[in-house]
Amino acid sequence: MVSKIKTRLAREEAGFTLIELLVVIVILGILVAIAVPSYLSFRGNAQQAAAQSNVRSAIPAAEGYYQSNTGTATDADSNAATSGYDGMTLALLQKQAPGVNVSHVVISTDKNAYCLDSVNGAKEAYYIGGDQNIGADGKGFGTNTGVVAAVTTGKACSDVVSG
Repeated sequence: MVSKIKTRLAREEAGFTLIELLVVIVILGILVAIAVPSYLSFRGNAQQAAAQSNVRSAIPAAEGYYQSNTGTATDADSNAATSGYDGMTLALLQKQAPGVNVSHVVISTDKNAYCLDSVNGAKEAYYIGGDQNIGADGKGFGTNTGVVAAVTTGKACSDVVSG
């Protein structure tokens, strides 16, 4: 038995040299340096897409809320019998469409416009809908948001409206 051990120890053991191990570690480091920024970019794009999708899915719920919350007015120009988006909250939107997942619901002072936003990680998206009547008479949102026809990225409702 001792002779077998001596024979094994006497033979040259094959293995990796220190230089070979260092080369492999350097190659792995280069691959990680390339992969991590790509991964972070993909992750950021996925968060942005999720925020936009959340807002897009809430728009039909908000419009459905408006339709179910609006009374019948005899005069087309009169808002006397309508309530518009008054009282619209995230919980009520989720009743309208259970999959709605937005961060904030902001209603204008005249209750005829709304802003929905979603914050996903560090990414934000918002949409302003309804009658965006801007003026000194206090209707609409307090800031001139302009007409937003699509989901806009990079900002939340608090960044674009006041009221």
